[in-house]
Amino acid sequence: MPPEEPPNGHPPASPPDSGSAPPRRTALKVLGGVVAAGAIGTATYGSIASASGGEDLRSALTIIAPAAAGGGWDTAARSMQQAQRAGGIVNNTQVVNIPGAGGTIALSSLAGQRGHAETLMIGGTGLLAATIQYGSSTTLDDVTNLGVVVEENDVIVVPGDSEFESLDDLVEAWKKDVGGIPWTGGGSFDQLVVTQLAVAAGVTGSEVNYISSDGGGEATQALLNGTAKAASSGYPDSVDMIESGRLKALAVVAEKPIEGIDLPTTVDLGYDVTLTNWRSMHAPAGISEDEISQLLGIIEETIATPDWKESVRHYHWAENIVDRDEVQRYLDEQAELIRSLYEELGV
Repeated sequence: MPPEEPPNGHPPASPPDSGSAPPRRTALKVLGGVVAAGAIGTATYGSIASASGGEDLRSALTIIAPAAAGGGWDTAARSMQQAQRAGGIVNNTQVVNIPGAGGTIALSSLAGQRGHAETLMIGGTGLLAATIQYGSSTTLDDVTNLGVVVEENDVIVVPGDSEFESLDDLVEAWKKDVGGIPWTGGGSFDQLVVTQLAVAAGVTGSEVNYISSDGGGEATQALLNGTAKAASSGYPDSVDMIESGRLKALAVVAEKPIEGIDLPTTVDLGYDVTLTNWRSMHAPAGISEDEISQLLGIIEETIATPDWKESVRHYHWAENIVDRDEVQRYLDEQAELIRSLYEELGV
């Protein structure tokens, strides 16, 4: 069975105590928001449509999280829900979880709601990758792509007592003995990051010794018990272990330095590794330009709220605003990159 989130989108960190991309638009504000509690359910097209119905999109809106509760897509959806409630942006926002097949089951459900503008869906890198990896009959071309709002960055980590003190140290050892450096990660997205690093380092992707783990926690255990020597993992999954010294972070996978993450970027260190776990917004196809404008207005207001900004800070997300005019080009470029990485893997 194809992986779902958290493998395709890392689960959020626990709260305290408990190719070139197009230009990024900075006029919009970053996302944030406290994750809301509430009933979690799965739904078919009919139940979603009946839950949201009505012409006024600010009266009732459904946000689909294409995975079970607790993963990255679910966290983003519930952060939006809370921000819309707190900001009085939408009178009644519901979140519906539709897990399965790396998000492609939810994507098929959204595509089946053609003409129904009362539903949004959170998407992202993992969903795009799943449509490619599993040859999904439904793709992002079958829905209305509204934009990208935020991203989560991976970090390259090793055990705290590892002999490797820098990314160069790790890469040099890896190049000398590819199979002798077992890697791990929380799922298929992390494997794509490791593959992109392999390409940048001159290592053949299909020769990489990658041990897939079921989420960030299992990947961390593989590092700590010696099963793996290095990992690519979502920063939110790893930050506590990094701060405790049990893991050592060598680089953050990013093009530019990230506020709040005091690590060199892969690009700064000379490795063209930039794949991020971005979050996108989608609506059904066949909706009017007026409805698209309404949805874009709702999204812009949502990501400008203090609640959403707080979620961005709390979950260590980073701003990545790709607007409606740019999003198709962005998705096409990301799809080309992901296809090339799967080809490198021999998939």
